[in-house]
Parts: sequence; C-alpha cells; structure tokens
Amino acid sequence: MSARTSPTGQPITLRRAVARDAKRLTRLVRGSGAYQGKYAAAVAGYRVGPDYIEAHRVFVAVGADEHGDRVLGFYSLVLAPPELDLLFVGDAVQGRGIGRLLVAHMRSEARAAGIDRIKVVSHLPAEDFYRRVGAVRTGTAFANPPAVPWDRPAFEFRIPPG
Repeated sequence: MSARTSPTGQPITLRRAVARDAKRLTRLVRGSGAYQGKYAAAVAGYRVGPDYIEAHRVFVAVGADEHGDRVLGFYSLVLAPPELDLLFVGDAVQGRGIGRLLVAHMRSEARAAGIDRIKVVSHLPAEDFYRRVGAVRTGTAFANPPAVPWDRPAFEFRIPPG
C-alpha cells in the first residue's frame, strides 16, 4: 500500500476498531452525504455498536489532528458468509485515496483468512467507486421495504491467493 497522509499532513494509520470507536463510527455512517435526501431513512437509526465491532473485523483509518486521532473512514469485513458489510469514508476526506486504502487492507485481511471472494451490496451512489477499486458486478440486490426501498447493485471482490 502506498503511504497516505491525513488532511493535516499526518500519516494515515489503519488499526482494528475497538468498542470506544462505536460512537464515532455511528456518527460517520449517519452523517454520510451519500445518505441524504431519499436515502436518509436507510441510516437514520443505524448504530455501529461495541458488540458489532467485537463480532466482525472492523478496521478504521485514522489521522492525527489537534484533538488526537480523527477517524477518516472504516470498513467491516464479515467472514461467514464473506461480505464487505460496511465501508464509509468521511465526506470531508473523500477523493484522497482513503477508500482505496481501506479496500486494499480488506483484500489483505480476506486473503489472510483464506477467503477468495467477498460479496458487497453497494449503495447506489457508491457503485462507481466499487468498479474503480476492482469489484465485479454480479447482479442486483432487490428492494426490501421498508428498510431499503430501492434495488442496489451487487458486486464481488475476487481475492487471488497470496
């Protein structure tokens, strides 16, 4: 992975999420600009809790600022069945390679766990991102009202052996 720097010029660190990250991750999900307007209901009551963090491989990208570690983005890899459940990058830092860094790390984690394919159901505004980072479209996840009242593209990351 190439070196990345945070908005303050500090290096970005990827680390395993811990229970005390739960509130910050929840705020990142609920505050995502990709979930405004007609998509707002999908994350309105969403919570990334300590129990979720303990049950899955959740990793955060952090960069230091004047207040300490700032969460720039995160992802969650579910091992059984293999799925990229969540991937969020803060609105203010999108376009700086953090999403690519998270995906590369997720691929490495999957490879280490012996997984060769990772499913991801994309939010519509993220479809182009997943294509750019190498996911292959496999179909459509159909609407499931009232939670998700729209169809979503389904992708797969193919993980070659290391």
